[in-house]
Amino acid sequence: MSGEETVTAAVLVIGDEILSGRTPDRNINYIAAHMTSIGIRLREVRVVADDERDIVDAVNALRARYTYLITTGGIGPTHDDITADAIAKALGVPIDHDPRAVELLEAYFVRRGVTSTPARMRMARIPHGAELIANPVSVAPGFMIDNVIVLAGVPDVMQVMLDDVTVRLRTGAKMLTATIKLSRPEGDVADLFAAHQQAFPDVAMGSYPSFADGVISTQLVLRSTDSEMLERAKQGLLAQLNSRGMV
Repeated sequence: MSGEETVTAAVLVIGDEILSGRTPDRNINYIAAHMTSIGIRLREVRVVADDERDIVDAVNALRARYTYLITTGGIGPTHDDITADAIAKALGVPIDHDPRAVELLEAYFVRRGVTSTPARMRMARIPHGAELIANPVSVAPGFMIDNVIVLAGVPDVMQVMLDDVTVRLRTGAKMLTATIKLSRPEGDVADLFAAHQQAFPDVAMGSYPSFADGVISTQLVLRSTDSEMLERAKQGLLAQLNSRGMV
């Protein structure tokens, strides 16, 4: 679905391995880019440990504030994979082995010649009332319940799950971007850029400096859902930069 409403999302990354530095997160940037491309604005990202109370508190805070909450991590077969239970507790619903998930996993184990153990079947425990999210990589599903979308932490699996759930989401106006690259430090343009922001309050503007190969540069980035307004803001800024010999 699409429209002109503002649709928002938050991401909750779950896992001790992220907070300890053992495992670098590879999902946040992917989700952010995906959300932007479909017209959903990612507004917040949190990282919490494998602690039920912390997960429950974060889930309830974020799902109340945003259109969607996406979680990653903690839905595997080991004892520290507690996301599904925490989601069920946060939403006040029971959790048990879901017959749909059980069927998927058992068929997968037979094809691979793998024994169906209680640990492996933990991945079939789904909160009551949830929709399954397909996982064509390793079969164990994610799930969506109310506005909470629960995805795997493994990037390849997370990405296919995100693709599967995307068609079920409301989307809003897509955020458009215009970029002006300058071979100057951002301090040179700061005052001009601040004044231009005041002239176009409905266009989000940001400056992003970089230093590579001994060269200082700055990217001025303008964002809006209104293509005409964005173009006016870009051309107006270019005109001012040209008049000062900055581009």
